[in-house]
Amino acid sequence: MRRREFIALLGGTAMAWPLAARAQQSAMPVIGFLHAISAETTLDRLRGLHRGLKDTGYIDGENVTIVYRWAEHQIDRLPELAADLVRRQVAVIAALGGPAAVLAAKAATATIPIVFAINEDPVRLGFVASLARPGGNLTGINFLNAELVAKRLELLRELVPAATRLAVLVNPSTGNIDAALKDAELAARAIGLQTQVFNASANREIDAAFAALARERPDALFVASDTFLTTRRVQLVNLAARHGIPTAFPNRESAEIGGLMSYGTSILDAWRQSGAYVGQILKGAKPADLPVVQSSKFELVINLSTARMLGLTVPQTLLVAADEVIE
Repeated sequence: MRRREFIALLGGTAMAWPLAARAQQSAMPVIGFLHAISAETTLDRLRGLHRGLKDTGYIDGENVTIVYRWAEHQIDRLPELAADLVRRQVAVIAALGGPAAVLAAKAATATIPIVFAINEDPVRLGFVASLARPGGNLTGINFLNAELVAKRLELLRELVPAATRLAVLVNPSTGNIDAALKDAELAARAIGLQTQVFNASANREIDAAFAALARERPDALFVASDTFLTTRRVQLVNLAARHGIPTAFPNRESAEIGGLMSYGTSILDAWRQSGAYVGQILKGAKPADLPVVQSSKFELVINLSTARMLGLTVPQTLLVAADEVIE
């Protein structure tokens, strides 16, 4: 996306506001946005947030203001950024940058409503009392991760039917690593795949993991759903192509830039739902009374060009089932 589009999305339209409208800006409700990474990696998703807000009658710069805070991949900055949003007395915090962002926001305030979008269990993490009745100042969108893991592995097996050995790439610093590994291992075992785990929580560790993959020569690679790994999708896709390993990704952005396939929650739709919840809260709804939404829109994207490069024949059943086939 060009820089001019980026500026327009994040509030560049404010430059065109009439002076009278600017004078009224301070009276607008303010949304605090908190994310662990950078704006450039989430532009499409931000469109989903804006769409959800618009569905509930709110447009940034017209009748609501969004204050963005990005940790730029420095997780330890999240507490100070969350504290800044609290000092600004924002009306609601959209903490959409993974569990770390939610934890920082939760630690910073027990009164300002917080909306999240995560693939971990919010009950297990202590964010809400239950999915049906959150009970505090947090609510949001939850991805069905265990079910998605099993389905993504089945789809990968259909693409690579001769596979017997599966590499699983995870970020060991994420909060749900044990659950994620258990989900992957159980699902792989159910379809006759042996698994070997590779860890990476930094760019150089991704390079090291692929060097180890080159030595071990597994038949396919499964990339776990994780905020950090998603931000490194260009590096992952390039390395998977260089080593010629069929790889399944959790988010469509990876398949769009050359990854073999992706299957997972529509993050754009999840952020749209988050925006709608933020709008409902601005209208007076209480987070305690808004049930956590189980995301129900999933996408299968297959990159046919990459499949051909890897010497794979994509079954017609998958081509028909895919939400998008990239030539």
